[in-house]
Amino acid sequence: MGLVHLTQKNFEEEVLKSKIPVLVDFWAEWCGPCRMIAPAVDQLAEEFSGKFKVAKVNVDEAQDLAMQYSVMSIPTLMIFKEGKVADMVVGALGKEQLAKKMKQNL
Repeated sequence: MGLVHLTQKNFEEEVLKSKIPVLVDFWAEWCGPCRMIAPAVDQLAEEFSGKFKVAKVNVDEAQDLAMQYSVMSIPTLMIFKEGKVADMVVGALGKEQLAKKMKQNL
């Protein structure tokens, strides 16, 4: 499945209407911690393929989505279930902690 790149146009279809939970990574190109966790997010997309959708929102390109979900600092990772935010982490989290959060929300 791999990573889904989200925009205002596909957010509702890919996240809010998703049949499986979605991990959404709000990030930006200039954000050091965002780049630091990117490999872990990519690996989790593979490991949880079919059970979880993993998606990214570039806050510079989708400022409206960042504002809609009150993203104040990045990286912010949100887990959506049935169209609602079920869990949220602000800041760089290690792969193991992130995997644990995802398992809790399966």
